[in-house]
Amino acid sequence: MVDELDARLHRIGQHAFRAKFRLRGRDRAIVDLRGIATVRRHAEQLIARRLAPAEPRNDGRQTPYRGHPVFVAQHATATCCRTCLSRWHHIPAGHELDADEREYVVEAICRWIVGQYAPKSPPP
Repeated sequence: MVDELDARLHRIGQHAFRAKFRLRGRDRAIVDLRGIATVRRHAEQLIARRLAPAEPRNDGRQTPYRGHPVFVAQHATATCCRTCLSRWHHIPAGHELDADEREYVVEAICRWIVGQYAPKSPPP
């Protein structure tokens, strides 16, 4: 059975803006070359620095649209800013993300990245 996060990611993926995002070119090459475990570590670091603070710097504009697969995934999964995190994932703004919330965000990002690969050929 599909769990709650998968169901939520599916709903988010139906939104016209979110559905446009795909892992392509250099961003896909990063996953291919470094592997999903390394990209997960990058996601943990980026989320801790850019999204986890109670009042992130430049909130709403802190996530680039390309340059790293995590950035693309953040937009595709609506984990790009505290407003989207609140609206789509029901994690309210105004408090520092706790360990469980950070892990949830990283898991959403990594599931989307893995989902960009064919089922029989997951990322390394």
